[in-house]
Amino acid sequence: MAVLSYGGADYDFSDRTLAHLQVVITSKLRRRESFALSWIREDDGGRETIWVDNGFPIRFRYDEGAIAPLNREWLEVLMDGTHRPNGLLLTPEPGQSTLDPRDASTARSA
Repeated sequence: MAVLSYGGADYDFSDRTLAHLQVVITSKLRRRESFALSWIREDDGGRETIWVDNGFPIRFRYDEGAIAPLNREWLEVLMDGTHRPNGLLLTPEPGQSTLDPRDASTARSA
């Protein structure tokens, strides 16, 4: 289980998903571009959204020490999503029908 810590809350994702999100988030923040990041919560089917910008500290924490190989196609889909009016909605990796069950859990206070 990987954890995205942002805005005083922790969000759980699979290591693979967070590795891809980290590339997208750091690329956008390096350019000083803010965006909304949304996902469907696994526990109740609701949607959660955070506004990602340079104003908050962010931390990526992984269970695995090894870096998962990245899927260029998924990175492109995710990066394209940041330009939509509603922001990026986390979608399953191309070729998979659903998100990893460890993804999209509700926030925990840090």
